[in-house]
Amino acid sequence: MTDPTAVRGLLLAAGEGRRMGMPKALAREDDGTSWLHRSLAALRDGGCAEVTVVLGAGAAEARTLLDEAQLDGSVDVVIAGDWAEGMGASLRTGLDSLPAAAACLVSLVDLPDVGPDVVRRVLAAATGPQVLARAAYSGEPGHPVLLGRDHWAAVAESATGDRGARAYLATHDVTLVECGDLATGVDRDSAVR
Repeated sequence: MTDPTAVRGLLLAAGEGRRMGMPKALAREDDGTSWLHRSLAALRDGGCAEVTVVLGAGAAEARTLLDEAQLDGSVDVVIAGDWAEGMGASLRTGLDSLPAAAACLVSLVDLPDVGPDVVRRVLAAATGPQVLARAAYSGEPGHPVLLGRDHWAAVAESATGDRGARAYLATHDVTLVECGDLATGVDRDSAVR
């Protein structure tokens, strides 16, 4: 049984990457490193023992990438059938699929320099099911975002289009965890190769 006090990783990787011309879950670095593998490793190595990955566009190919990684049972995959609606649909699907946990740490597949050190720092803010915290880069809010279970239903209800939890977080007290010394937190919208 899942530890209800644990923080579950939630990796959003369902978008089609219109500006990139391909689903970001299928993108690779110049050295061949999969964005999907890199993002998953950041969550796991940073302290999320269990991770849920939300796929959508290119789901079959992305699932093959995950299968090639020979992951153990600590990674669940869910498909956002309405992924074309935007990040809100992916976030709703992910939150609705999560097992018992005190909180989840939401990250995005297109954050090339957000590594385990950022994840560890944000996870250190976990205080239980009421927590709301997020990484900040030079004072600017970014990802990953730590959502206590008490907020999941309301976040899912407010998640529309490409805004994810933005509207909800804007109206609540959120702890910013400065990570600008570790990463830029800038997402990538163009393919490397």
